Amino acid sequence: MKSWLTTTDHKRIALLYLGTMTLFFTLGGLLATVIRVELATAASDLVTAETYNRLFTLHGVIMVFFFLIPSIPTFLGNYLLPLMLGAPDLAFPRLNLASWYVFVAGGLLTLTAMIAGGLDTGWTFYTPYSTTFSDSHVVLAVLGVFLAGLSSVFTGINFIVTTHRLRAPGLTWMRLPLFVWSLYATSLILVLATPVLAMTLLLVAIERGLQIGIFDPEVGGSPLLFQHFFWFYSHPAVYIMILPGMGVISELIPCFSRNRPFGYEFVAASSLAIAVFGFLVWGHHMFVAGQSYFASVVFSFLSFAVAVPSGVKVFSWLGTMHRGSVWLTTPMIYALGFVALFTIGGGTGLALAMLAVDVHLHDTYFVVAHFHTIMVGGMLMAYLGGLHFWWPKISGRLYSERWGRIAAYILLIGFLLTFLPQFLLGTQGLPRRTASYPPEYQFLQGLSSAGATILAVGYVLPGIYLLASLVRGRPAGDNPWGATGLEWQTTSPPPPHNFAAPPVVTDDPYDYPRAPQPTAIGAGHV
Repeated sequence: MKSWLTTTDHKRIALLYLGTMTLFFTLGGLLATVIRVELATAASDLVTAETYNRLFTLHGVIMVFFFLIPSIPTFLGNYLLPLMLGAPDLAFPRLNLASWYVFVAGGLLTLTAMIAGGLDTGWTFYTPYSTTFSDSHVVLAVLGVFLAGLSSVFTGINFIVTTHRLRAPGLTWMRLPLFVWSLYATSLILVLATPVLAMTLLLVAIERGLQIGIFDPEVGGSPLLFQHFFWFYSHPAVYIMILPGMGVISELIPCFSRNRPFGYEFVAASSLAIAVFGFLVWGHHMFVAGQSYFASVVFSFLSFAVAVPSGVKVFSWLGTMHRGSVWLTTPMIYALGFVALFTIGGGTGLALAMLAVDVHLHDTYFVVAHFHTIMVGGMLMAYLGGLHFWWPKISGRLYSERWGRIAAYILLIGFLLTFLPQFLLGTQGLPRRTASYPPEYQFLQGLSSAGATILAVGYVLPGIYLLASLVRGRPAGDNPWGATGLEWQTTSPPPPHNFAAPPVVTDDPYDYPRAPQPTAIGAGHV
């Protein structure tokens, strides 16, 4: 136990993050289960309206700040970045361990707030309710999120310095794996945007304690100022969640298409472009908040513009599969699910970027469905796809490919059944965050709750067969997928310092025509 709690090995720290975030994901999922059971009927007959407010608030806070934002960077990024760069570890190993301890401390503070009675402000902490009127444990929760943000900054600094300083000889910028490009862009957002959230949450705690008039209009403050601060971080946070997922998909599709990524340079540049545009569109969350009409028009235009670099990635994935030799393995099914859900979520996001349409859809279930399609559907598809892809490297064992495909299809079906009805509910004007609703909406709400049951099965199954593979799985070998990249040139699992000798890079990062033949790919060729 001491060796794990004092380790500076990036691989062990990644596994510590994996265990911690799995616990938070389980807790957030249980809260979501209670929410969906409550919404299966029109009346508020399971919990009170006040309890419902605390349920969806804690579900949002835990899922966003303690799973979705850190999931791929802190687990897959921590584990794979040094391996992909040919480095023995991250640039600052002790800072890496400190980031996990700070993350755990933030989680414990938030759980303390939940145990003490909960939080009812929504995960956005909107003022002046959070600073003046709420009688829940706001200060504990915002301090927990503050610490989670500090952990993210530590991780971002570590990734940036590692990418600049610890690349293997011959690994030029144009030879970097696309996953590394996505982590680099994400780290820039983490370092530049997270301090704004930290400052804002500290101001909320200060105003709640001292009532000094930062956000409360009764004492000279501005609630809109809080929204500008919060969304200046929280819209880039969308890309903190989705950019690493895009990087994972850009590794999976070339591998299982046995083809080079189409437009590598454009895809790498699009990651940086998304990071830049992410800082320019926060105002599209405030179309009905009272900001100037001119500002809303500008933010609407920029919201459409950010779709361009995202579209570059989608067309790259389609172009890579074109004339490729596609294998429908478990990771590839997750990758295709990501492309489908990301396209649906992106298209509905463009609808919300239209000023007139947003006035009708704002604060309805349409927003809930859009957010979950991108973040929960898309990001979780990428997370599980990456987990299955690199599981043989991490564990040294192969899982059941049959059960992997079954779980992937169940997850996709469950997700569509859960959230497609919510798009319809939103267009019909049903407000979100309400424990009861008119009876005419019960069929679609019941359909959504039934889909959530299927979705839960899709989440539980991978945990069962991945853990079983640790005991019963066949040895994976060093490169079971026949993939390219430095991480596949070392043993599975890798040794403490990753490589027996420092690697030297001389080839293209995706030279699949000369890649070794896969040994773990079964049926499913199309």
